[in-house]
Amino acid sequence: MQKETILVVDDEKEIAELVRDYLEFENFNVICAYDGQQALELFQEHQPDLAILDVMLPKLDGLEVCKNIRAKSSIPILMLSAKKSDVDKILGLGLGADDYITKPFSPKVLVARVKAHLRRYRQFSDLSKKGGRLTFNNLVIDLNAYSVYVNDKPVSLSSKEFEVLKFLATHPNRVFTREEIFHNVWGYNEYGDINTVTVHISKIREKIEEDPSHPVYIQTVWGVGYKFTGGNI
Repeated sequence: MQKETILVVDDEKEIAELVRDYLEFENFNVICAYDGQQALELFQEHQPDLAILDVMLPKLDGLEVCKNIRAKSSIPILMLSAKKSDVDKILGLGLGADDYITKPFSPKVLVARVKAHLRRYRQFSDLSKKGGRLTFNNLVIDLNAYSVYVNDKPVSLSSKEFEVLKFLATHPNRVFTREEIFHNVWGYNEYGDINTVTVHISKIREKIEEDPSHPVYIQTVWGVGYKFTGGNI
């Protein structure tokens, strides 16, 4: 089996090398960058399977690096921060990070989170490529048949409603802005009212939620956008 590649970005070389050592011990291929610009260059060159980014970086900070990577790739991104206030930035800006860890951290915990994110990413990537069923409590999404079931009963969704639900469900717990949802479902070359995303999500909730006014699957992250929780809140 080919080794998965992890991009580790931290301007403190001791931390980057410590993380590298732990990941290499777990049989990952690791590449290190020490500033934001180098991180983007190495990302483009190596196309890693996951990225670990420090928030405070020279030349280009970690939030900008995250934004740049997310515009090109859906790989898991873990953010590192020495300041708890940066966590609010990571979540509030909705830049597409999948997880965050505050310093100081346990390398073993970091490795465990890396493995968990890669495992989930592989699972949903395989389902998206091959077609398959996503099951969340009483909700079933059949990617191959473009069908949705709630409590074993079929639910009728329009093609765009299904695409919105599929996009969110295959990226669980990740916050997306309305603009990101629009671009990924309707396409970057489409011109239209961004409010159509809100309308579609409202219609989806009416069809899949037991109580649309208190949704458990598609959550609103106020001031940012939406995320799919899989019914776990």
